[in-house]
Amino acid sequence: MKSPCIKVCQMDPARGMCIGCCRTLDEIASWSAMTDFERERVLDALPERRASLVNIPSTPEAAAR
Repeated sequence: MKSPCIKVCQMDPARGMCIGCCRTLDEIASWSAMTDFERERVLDALPERRASLVNIPSTPEAAAR
């Protein structure tokens, strides 16, 4: 079964997703029960999610800019 897990399991509380694989806790927990179509849908969303992780403001002041 194809998986985006890279064994860097750490949740980003600001985004609610793992910084390693960019999946949500719900997606991680249900991964093995998902259909191939559902997994592909999640995999297709990961590049955009990775890009959003890069743009996390480090301070509230930076977020306001």
